[in-house]
Amino acid sequence: MLGICRGRRKFLAASLSLLCIPAVTWIYLFAGSLEDGKPVSLSPLESQAHSPGSAASSQRERESLEVRVREVEEENRALRGQLSLAQGRAPAHRRGNRSKTYSVEEGTGDSENLRAGIVAGNSSECGQQPVVEKCETIHVAIVCAGYNASRDVVTLVKSVLFHRRNPLHFHLIADSIAEQILATLFQTWMVPAVRVDFYNADELKSEVSWIPNKHYSGIYGLMKLVLTKTLPANLERVIVLDTDITFATDIAELWAVFHKFKGQQVLGLVENQSDWYLGNLWKNHRPWPALGRGYNTGVILLLLDKLRKMKWEQMWRLTAERELMGMLSTSLADQDIFNAVIKQNPFLVYQLPCFWNVQLSDHTRSEQCYRDVSDLKLQKQLSELDEDDLCYEFRRERFTVHRTHLHFLHYEYEPAADNTDVTLVAQLSMDRLQMLEAICKHWEGPISLALYLSDAEAQQFLRYAQGSEVLMSRHNVGYHIVYKEGQFYPVNLLRNVAMRHISTPYMFLSDIDFLPMYGLYEYLRRSVIQLDLANTKKAMIVPAFETLRYRLSFPKSKAELLSMLDMGTLFTFRYHVWTKGHAPTNFAKWRTATTPYRVEWEADFEPYVVVRRDCPEYDRRFVGFGWNKVAHIMELDAQEYEFTVLPNAYMIHMPHAPSFDITKFRSNKQYRICLKTLKEEFQQDMSRHYGFAALKYLTAENNS
Repeated sequence: MLGICRGRRKFLAASLSLLCIPAVTWIYLFAGSLEDGKPVSLSPLESQAHSPGSAASSQRERESLEVRVREVEEENRALRGQLSLAQGRAPAHRRGNRSKTYSVEEGTGDSENLRAGIVAGNSSECGQQPVVEKCETIHVAIVCAGYNASRDVVTLVKSVLFHRRNPLHFHLIADSIAEQILATLFQTWMVPAVRVDFYNADELKSEVSWIPNKHYSGIYGLMKLVLTKTLPANLERVIVLDTDITFATDIAELWAVFHKFKGQQVLGLVENQSDWYLGNLWKNHRPWPALGRGYNTGVILLLLDKLRKMKWEQMWRLTAERELMGMLSTSLADQDIFNAVIKQNPFLVYQLPCFWNVQLSDHTRSEQCYRDVSDLKLQKQLSELDEDDLCYEFRRERFTVHRTHLHFLHYEYEPAADNTDVTLVAQLSMDRLQMLEAICKHWEGPISLALYLSDAEAQQFLRYAQGSEVLMSRHNVGYHIVYKEGQFYPVNLLRNVAMRHISTPYMFLSDIDFLPMYGLYEYLRRSVIQLDLANTKKAMIVPAFETLRYRLSFPKSKAELLSMLDMGTLFTFRYHVWTKGHAPTNFAKWRTATTPYRVEWEADFEPYVVVRRDCPEYDRRFVGFGWNKVAHIMELDAQEYEFTVLPNAYMIHMPHAPSFDITKFRSNKQYRICLKTLKEEFQQDMSRHYGFAALKYLTAENNS
């Protein structure tokens, strides 16, 4: 078992010591009887052979050794007695007042011994040390009720498990809904060295139902007050967490803080980071009494044994009854009562450093906690956003940090001698995985792909790729996994990840649901030389077409494509729904063109282009569906890129089911409002950055 000291191993070690001690004793005695390198005999006959002068000396040595032998034998008898007592003790599994117990440990027959050790307070076989030993069990209490809180608990537990090294014992005060959900979850999770006990929250309601509470947490927000009564009587200490906490470090570091408590300190709390208890948030604001800024109860260290001896139950009840005569109700649930008690008894508190409970709600001083954490910049940016803004979730996505695994599969690239190589850049999610083999068949050059996947999907992709002869035969494809986080598809972040990790001087900015014409890779390399892309700011446009047929005989030439266009088998891309997106390509001119021709930027233009690798990145504010490519093309135009259409290049969009994001765009009015807001803000940023030259984008938008 991970991190667990086993009783069986202790028994074996003790048994071996009993066998070894007599042997070691006689070796010691034998060594001690050597004199000048020769053995000193303990035999009376041999002693008589010595001189009379040495007889007295030998007699004294023999008596001394006999005394030492008796002492060692006494120690052996005492050790055997202790061992027999230990073997005779039966491990008691004390259930206390819990309703159900779930052990999520992989193991063998001695798991019952392990459970007994965990229930029996915080003692462990490792012994109490100034630091947290790896065998020591860490106890965590959480109050949880309902479906939403259950989801939050899963996130909290995952964050704790991600960093932990110690055995964990979760004490969940839960209603019937949360218990059903979480009991099933833990039983099927199979996480080693984790134990979960449930306590019936409904049975505790009578303990706190007499306290009026305005807080959204309702009656469950008061139940932390009765933990000394609810948790097992032999549990000495516990970490209490709100469900919306996320851990960024090993919880053992917080557990170790208990060793810093002195005197009558029994509560470990972080100072409140808002001005709530200062009473100055609005006129006639009257909070409960608190010491200074007060303390936040989202994270609490409780020394349960000392609290019980202090009669905590009586202490908080008397305080609550007294204050409720004037306050009438609590506003912040248990936090108000904890603070009122602390106001009267400040010696109870050990103040935790604020990074143990960084409070990210509005109007807090949480930025002062970031000196010791790495995400200062991110948290500052998030704090500047207004959570009441209807587009808050859109804006937040811009600052979300996604875990990224570059080159998920083996990658090899040989630079082209003529320095004209082009990488196809695209992004995709699991539902577009079937396009990979087809693209690899159409494009023999290097490819850089950003895949937006969950951890489970990443493993599915790995199996899919390893089972594909086409994909396994290609080593010049870079697969970069960006792990899912948040509710929107971060399309432009994915494009940027794929762009940053190309190995060629040029890139073809495509989408995964397009198949390039056969031979496009070599054609683009020739065009790079022809149009002197190395020394000019050009964006070479590859005209885009689409088919509505899932089975298509792919055109092998421009002439064949034009024939299919005339027959209605193919269309110019988005001809039926978004003509403006590609109309500036001027498909009528392209039909007969034999040389590259220049086109001008127009509103909503979003062609697929080949550019140098030093071109601007995509704007991350645009997520999901809408304006993600339009904004990038506008940026290229603002930087005076010249748009040049290639006369003998084309790509064809293959049909697929609508994405989740385009469905949201079409059905959700607020989604469309937020997209319009972000678009206007982007245009304003363009005006500030590029000055007078950028005014045409506002004008064009108003006229379109």
